[in-house]
Amino acid sequence: MIPLFRNRIKSTYTASSIVLLAVYFLLSACQSNKPEEIAAITNREEIPSLIYDELEMELTDSGRVVQRLISPKVLRYDRVKEPYIDFPEGLHVIMYQPNGEIDAQIKCRNAIHYEDKRLWELNIDVEAMNRKGEVLNTEQLFWDTKNKRIYSDKFVSINQEGSVYTGTGFESDEKMEKWHINNLQGDLEFEE
Repeated sequence: MIPLFRNRIKSTYTASSIVLLAVYFLLSACQSNKPEEIAAITNREEIPSLIYDELEMELTDSGRVVQRLISPKVLRYDRVKEPYIDFPEGLHVIMYQPNGEIDAQIKCRNAIHYEDKRLWELNIDVEAMNRKGEVLNTEQLFWDTKNKRIYSDKFVSINQEGSVYTGTGFESDEKMEKWHINNLQGDLEFEE
């Protein structure tokens, strides 16, 4: 009987040794994280509070659609000092007249809406069109919905009935009916 008991003790020691060895290797492979690394992972301000995929939203006034916003991806950051909504994959805004016809449109490949300031920053391949068919192209455009104006300090071009006007800097009302280009260049037509 004594030899049988010794084998049991020996196999128990061997199994325990293997478990301890595994625990030792696991613990030695783990490294403690630096406080900066932990803060970067747990910084709630850098994480969006809401994420929307394939957003299509209509804004109404007295049951009438006044604007439609379309975007493949929307990220809302409301835990930061200045809350904003990011449209990293582009935005298409359509504004409607009271009769339901399209009044103006704006498209871009990236946009940010600063909620408190009521300011839109539109970036990359920005294209705006008014109801007259005039088309504005630029790389950056700001849309101040509080003061109802759009502006840019970048190079802009406006196509108006076959004529193209270019310049650096632009300002207009938000429907792009009364616009002004700084440092104007392009085709100018004069009546005799």
